[in-house]
Amino acid sequence: MAMNLSRKILSAHLAKPSEMKAGEEIYLKVDQTLTHDINAVMTYLAFEAIGLDRTQVETSVSYLDHNLLYLDHKTPDDHIYLQSAAKKFGVHVSRPGNGICHAVHVARFGAPGKLSMGGDSHTPHGGSIGMMCIGVGGMDVATAMTGVPMRLKMPQIIKVNLVGELRPGCNAKEVILEMLRRNTVKGGLGKIYEYVGPGVKTLEVSARATIANMGAEMGATTSIFPADEQVRKFMRAQGRGDEYVEILPDEGCGYDGEMEIDLSALEPLIACPHQPDNVTTIRQVEKKKVQQVMIGSCTNASYTDIARAALVLQGRHVHEDVSCTCAVSSRSIYKQLLRDGYIEMLMDAGVRMLEIACGPCCAIGQSPASNGVAVRTTNRNFKGRSGNPTAQVYLVSPESAAACAVTGTFSTAEDILGADVAKLAEVREPETYPVDDSMIIKPLPKEEAAKVEIVRGPNIAPLPVPDAPEQHLDCRVSLKTADNITTDDITPASAEFSSMRSNIPLMSQYCYHRYDPTFAERARELGRSVIVGGENYGQGSSREHAAINPMYLGVKAVIAKSIARIHKGNLVNHGIIPMIFADPADYDRIDQMDEFVIDGLRDQMKSRQIEILDKTKGFTFRAKLELSDSELEVILSGGQLRYLKNELKKMGVIG
Repeated sequence: MAMNLSRKILSAHLAKPSEMKAGEEIYLKVDQTLTHDINAVMTYLAFEAIGLDRTQVETSVSYLDHNLLYLDHKTPDDHIYLQSAAKKFGVHVSRPGNGICHAVHVARFGAPGKLSMGGDSHTPHGGSIGMMCIGVGGMDVATAMTGVPMRLKMPQIIKVNLVGELRPGCNAKEVILEMLRRNTVKGGLGKIYEYVGPGVKTLEVSARATIANMGAEMGATTSIFPADEQVRKFMRAQGRGDEYVEILPDEGCGYDGEMEIDLSALEPLIACPHQPDNVTTIRQVEKKKVQQVMIGSCTNASYTDIARAALVLQGRHVHEDVSCTCAVSSRSIYKQLLRDGYIEMLMDAGVRMLEIACGPCCAIGQSPASNGVAVRTTNRNFKGRSGNPTAQVYLVSPESAAACAVTGTFSTAEDILGADVAKLAEVREPETYPVDDSMIIKPLPKEEAAKVEIVRGPNIAPLPVPDAPEQHLDCRVSLKTADNITTDDITPASAEFSSMRSNIPLMSQYCYHRYDPTFAERARELGRSVIVGGENYGQGSSREHAAINPMYLGVKAVIAKSIARIHKGNLVNHGIIPMIFADPADYDRIDQMDEFVIDGLRDQMKSRQIEILDKTKGFTFRAKLELSDSELEVILSGGQLRYLKNELKKMGVIG
């Protein structure tokens, strides 16, 4: 039977036979895992607690790339812990300064046909080389590292037929912003977007990475491109041509849905505050004075991205009212840009070069001014994510960002270059990259690893483990939220807060800090409570702290209109029951501090239907559990760690 690309890779990794029907649970053997520093401590604490002495997958990599702004001892202590844990457990380490996890992983470890799970929502970046890459929470990464097959609800596979070719001055960012404009931030839930068609052949791997990376903003499970001649070229340029395997969809294969984008019809786009699907054209957007421009992030910091931005700025200067910074995605790319003169062009134009790291994307440095307008090439513009809740953040391509830096307002490359914009299309990825893996620490042999002592700084606290749910729950609503609550709202970004993530007792004090500063104290005083949410609760980053912190504060359930995929998985893993309103209208009848009573909770959970009494208002409503049998068993066990240890004991893997 003819198969699309996604089904080919998934079927090759099935741990149990399955017809792979959309919506049904499948189990997958994982080839690779990745983590990054501000989420990884929880992952390796969990792996320690499981009791295995070594990762059981082909390749595990720990990236130290997000928080390199050492405000105090916490983050350097975390990095030392992560390096020692990696040595103990057979994990590669990409050291600070080597590059952003997704860019480095695709270049140095990824390969067509492999299946990867990463503790970051932008793990689908790897779909650019025909690899199935899925973002998950840290506990799921720890589970994958045990070799236990990973559960996944089989997504729908959506064909995205690309035709035509991008015009000079347009970027792959326009493609994914157009996808967001059409599909919204929750339109990709339960879907894989598979990009095919003649237009795909015109896109180099760096361009495909931008599209695959930001598919996360639609809530998609992942996005993927074929492993074709462009991927072969990329792998050869990385000195890894022998790892290339052609993987294409079969002719005449089927899909669960289809859409088409004409690349040649796109024009420069801009996502306006405060959601990445709030998209319009730069030509039509209301002109505003720009105070800050940031070029970079995992989404748009490739060689081509930075070089084209430099050409827009060449011979010009950043507007006197604009602060313009640039962060390149990897050391290898930075070195090539240096050799080719593009870094000098940027510096001559007044651009400040930042560390090779994620940094400003997650509010680690470069926060915008009060009520400031910031233009960024990053993937998210949620309110407060930049570090300043009063800022207005707009998302554009590197070419457009450079133009905005010159004019001090929203502009395109064509506005600056005129007919000369055609020269941007001449920039291509290098035939060879300056490969240097000296900043990657390879795993120790098993015998040496056994002697390693894990180093724990004073800020690294034990991983909290939830209790199993009881039969009777009587508690209050500690928080009622609006639609599209992000994990940034729940667990704030920034260098300061990121450095607290290895210490849940400390971090939990700031749970919902920017959204409702009174929440943490109220939840702690209540002892046990539930949160009521709107649509798309928990969208955004994969950070499982957005589940761990509420759990630590006594939250037993989240009842929402809908819940984002990764966050729902994190809630399950950490023992918080994710419930969906059977009738969304009931959301409007509930107020914060209402008292809820649920009798026979554990028994009701098995039927997937929960009857809840709002004792304060005197009415009963229903919620449903959209959980598989295994997810339900995890919650009834008291979270994934308890469940996994029990399963491994049954298998005789641990004592």
